[in-house]
Amino acid sequence: MSYDSVDQLQKVLTDKVFHYAKDSKKAAGRALGTIVEIITYYLLKSWGFNNLISIERKISEYGNTDISHNVEYSLHPTFNDFNLLFHKDNKSITSNAIWKAIEENIKDFDLSEFEKSKNTLLSKNHILRNSCTIGISRNTYLVATIIKENEANYTISISEQNFKPIAIFECKRVGVEEGTKKGPQTIEKAKQGAYVARSVSSLQKIRINTGEMYGVVYKNDKIIHSKSYYILLDEVINSDDPDLLKQFTLTVGIVSNHGNWFTSNNHNKELKVLNQSYDWLLFLTDEGITKFIEELILKPNKENKIIRESFLASYSATKKINQFTKVKMNKFADVMLQTYFNKNLKSIERWFNIITENKNSLEELKNDISVLKNKNWINILG
Repeated sequence: MSYDSVDQLQKVLTDKVFHYAKDSKKAAGRALGTIVEIITYYLLKSWGFNNLISIERKISEYGNTDISHNVEYSLHPTFNDFNLLFHKDNKSITSNAIWKAIEENIKDFDLSEFEKSKNTLLSKNHILRNSCTIGISRNTYLVATIIKENEANYTISISEQNFKPIAIFECKRVGVEEGTKKGPQTIEKAKQGAYVARSVSSLQKIRINTGEMYGVVYKNDKIIHSKSYYILLDEVINSDDPDLLKQFTLTVGIVSNHGNWFTSNNHNKELKVLNQSYDWLLFLTDEGITKFIEELILKPNKENKIIRESFLASYSATKKINQFTKVKMNKFADVMLQTYFNKNLKSIERWFNIITENKNSLEELKNDISVLKNKNWINILG
């Protein structure tokens, strides 16, 4: 690794990319936060969860729908998945165009229950909207993604996602204020994430006098079900009981070190607050984020130069449009990012340390999500 820490890498980005900004260090820090989000997004896609992903949804608190929280990524039960073929004609692929294709080709799918969005899946200048919402009904989102292409056509996947998520993923990264040893916002960031993690699922956490964490879940027959938290967590995930599953959401936090944050071996207050709140807490190592930036942004090979170009186009003084974020991505960079993650998945998974003591491998997390994905959600949700 050419850089000993992400702090050193931030200094390089500050000098080479963000020198034009009024606060160049802060601009570089925001870009690092975006990169953590992008790594998380393409990891989820490479795990095969593309059709489940929504971005920046408002997720309601359990039992209190008056309050909702935006989360980076949520994974949802899907119904009525199907594919459409779009000819490449150098035109934008808009919600209108996709609706027209559904009406013409998917005769048994009823669009009348949906309110059409104004989003564009792919613009004329090749900017892709990730997990693009093209319609919203009373209980579901209609989401479009490009899943493959050839010289003549795009294959677009359409999935109907239920409002209720089966899992959420949130990314937390905090930088150091100039001239201070510890940024004042760190613990507040941790508390914000912890509150959301503890609020969105029917499986609640309590701590008993021995310090052990117990889980509590309310069943519709007015029974409070309780036992040691991670035993109950596994029981809920592997259950087919609608009372246990209907409002359950698996919560996953992804944190990265940056100056005043923490390391995977140094569980300071901020990390402890997050660790006791999320079902899974993953630590994206300095080595991982540095490898991503070195190989794809600072020193890319010929194939991956488009990733560097998209990054620079999004963060230059003369930028016209973002094309390197979790929401909007240059289409050609998207192809190469997916190729990079699929080709290097095993080594990329080693970029993450598991902080949660009761969890042993990312395979277990992938399996938990797959088990939830494959439930009979039509029956569970009624």
